[in-house]
Amino acid sequence: MMLRASRTSPVIAATVFCLFVLMTGNSARFANAQAVAPQNSQPNPYRTIENWAKLPEGRAWGSTASVDVDAHDNIWVAERCGANTCEGSNLAPILEFDPSGKLLKSFGAGMFLFPHGLTVDKEGNIWVTDGHGAEGKGQQVFKFSPDGKVLMTLGKAGVAGNGPDTFNMPSAVAIAPNGDVFIADGHGGDSNNRIVKFTKDGKFIKTWGKKGTGPGEFDLPHCLTFDS
Repeated sequence: MMLRASRTSPVIAATVFCLFVLMTGNSARFANAQAVAPQNSQPNPYRTIENWAKLPEGRAWGSTASVDVDAHDNIWVAERCGANTCEGSNLAPILEFDPSGKLLKSFGAGMFLFPHGLTVDKEGNIWVTDGHGAEGKGQQVFKFSPDGKVLMTLGKAGVAGNGPDTFNMPSAVAIAPNGDVFIADGHGGDSNNRIVKFTKDGKFIKTWGKKGTGPGEFDLPHCLTFDS
């Protein structure tokens, strides 16, 4: 695991896999750019810690969907129940570790099918998206207190849609300084390709974006962050 804490700041930007990549229409130019080996004359600020996180005995890591750091330098992880889905599992997919890798708490058992994005807001609340939906579960965004209490739920359980109160494979959440909620809604295939904005109380404000490669268009909006 490689860690380096950073905090976000005010202007919203949607990215694919959290990487700012400018895709041009010239595929040859892009391929050539990828072929050039990166140069770094500065010391590497990262270090790898093998087997850092200490899970309970008998529990294995599944797909680790998202990681964030809170104001106490504790690390929060959304994990897919030892597999690549939480469907049928009684494991808790939301995990909190201290900086040494000790598991402090876990919650969310039975609530998720496909936990995806996890964000810690400035008040320490935990926002998690569920990117799949079936049999009255999923296609939602949850706001938890640090103790695991559900404070807010956005979307309709198990219902996919593109309206003001439905999602189709929501991927990520970012919280503005004033508390407004931005959600990246979509994860490829026939899902949505948009950003949805709510007030801090969960009231719908606006949405924008559609599938495409032009300005304001998306193709798998996968992560959200803020620039300076």
